[in-house]
Amino acid sequence: MSEENEGKQLLHLVFGGELTELEGVSFRDLDKLDVVGIFPDFESAQTAWRSKAQMTVDNAHMRYFIVHLHKLLDPDGDGIAG
Repeated sequence: MSEENEGKQLLHLVFGGELTELEGVSFRDLDKLDVVGIFPDFESAQTAWRSKAQMTVDNAHMRYFIVHLHKLLDPDGDGIAG
């Protein structure tokens, strides 16, 4: 973590699922979304994302994403929830 962000919770959500088409981000079945977890920093989220993406490399429609929850919770970055 950089010194600037040290002590701040920069939460990231990693999740994925099978897409209906390769070009979009519409999921085939919302009941089958794979919520990998919430991580305290981008580095650990990226490690989890990479692991899941590699496990599903044979399915071109399977995609995993990292959502920057901290940006949704505090869009202004001022430490005050949105």
